[in-house]
Amino acid sequence: MRSLHLEKKGLHGLAIAESFRQNSQKSVFSGIVMHRDFIIDGFVFGSATLEGDDATDTILKMYADLQRPDISYVLISGLIVSMYNIINIKKLYDSLKIPIIGISYNDSFGIEAALKHHFPNSFESKISAYLKLGKRKKITLSTSHNIFVRKEGCTLGDVKHLLNELTLHGSVPEPIRVSQLLAKTLLLK
Repeated sequence: MRSLHLEKKGLHGLAIAESFRQNSQKSVFSGIVMHRDFIIDGFVFGSATLEGDDATDTILKMYADLQRPDISYVLISGLIVSMYNIINIKKLYDSLKIPIIGISYNDSFGIEAALKHHFPNSFESKISAYLKLGKRKKITLSTSHNIFVRKEGCTLGDVKHLLNELTLHGSVPEPIRVSQLLAKTLLLK
């Protein structure tokens, strides 16, 4: 298992968030490259199909488009995006060979029933993709807010340390907050 190399001063991460409209067929993905000291030095954009299965490939393309070998980890706001487009965190890790962290903000009892409802003829593949994500781990941040994480390629201790450094207040790490703002702004255009 790879470390996040938290001892490095110039640690760069790619933070990805998405936004969409209910009546649309595509969502907007935005990614920002941010240093641990909150300096932004890169942007990348993509899109995924609502209710589709292409979000993982969208993230891989976004990473490739950046052409940035200095990125040390990928931080994703949610692994179930764009109306049940499930991101394969293991595929991302196996392809990129850097730690992948998916975060969410609310506890959940699972989405199997919702998948059966929304995909009556093809729910088995969606449920299989969802179950491959594994269980989320709860982390209480130094801000006293709870978040839930899934991770590949790093320890839970490293994830907690990194997220505490990146979260100035509340529960949303700063790189994700900026990426969410950017995705929402692009959606309005």
